[in-house]
Amino acid sequence: MTEEVETLIADLEAEAERDRPAAETPDVGIIMGSDSDLDVMMGPGEGGDGRPGAYDALVEELGFAEQTSYDDPPEARFTFETYVVSAHRTPELMYAYAETAAARGLEVIVAGAGGKSADLPNMTASIAYPLPVIGVPVQEKSVDSVIGMPQGAPIVAVDAGKSFNAALSAAQILARQHETLRERLEAYHEGLQADVGAVSRELHEGGTPAFRARREE
Repeated sequence: MTEEVETLIADLEAEAERDRPAAETPDVGIIMGSDSDLDVMMGPGEGGDGRPGAYDALVEELGFAEQTSYDDPPEARFTFETYVVSAHRTPELMYAYAETAAARGLEVIVAGAGGKSADLPNMTASIAYPLPVIGVPVQEKSVDSVIGMPQGAPIVAVDAGKSFNAALSAAQILARQHETLRERLEAYHEGLQADVGAVSRELHEGGTPAFRARREE
C-alpha cells in the first residue's frame, strides 16, 4: 500500500473520530472505481456533449455544493464529497471509506464502477450496511455485476450510465428528513412536467411538419 493511500485512509479514520455537526459534513458520498468513470459519474462538464451526471443533478438542479474540506465546509446546507476508490487496486481504501462513512456523517453513498467485474458498489454496500448505497453500472457490461447481490445483502441500482438518476434517488432518501430538499425535488419535477406540456402544445398546435422543421434548425 502506497503512502498516498495510507494517508487517505488515515484521514478518513481520523474524521470518523470527530464529532462534527451534521450541517458541516457531506450528506452524499460519490465514489468511482477510476477517474476514467468521471464523465459518466459526474457529467461531462461545461461544454461537454455527454449525458448529465450526478454533479449536474446535485449542483445544477438541487443546489448542493461539493465539499472538499471537512475543516472548511461550504455554506450550502446540502453537500457531497467525491473520491476514486478502486475495489481491486485499493481494497483497503474501499474498506476504510465504507466502514467510516456513517461516522463521517454520510447519509447515502452513490458508487459507480465499470467493466465486467464492477465490484465497488456491491462491496461498498456490504461494508457500509445499513447505510444505503446506490450502484451505478458505468457500462452496459457492468449491470449484472452491480445488481448481482445475494439475498440479505441489498443494493439499489440504476441503469447503466445513469448517475443523474442515482443522485436524484440519493436526494429522495435525504428528503424524508429535510423539507427544503423535498421542495427542491418537487420543483425540479414540476419543471419537467412544464417542459413536456410546452412541447406537447407546440406539436399539437403547430403540426408535425412545422415541429420537425424547428427541431432541425
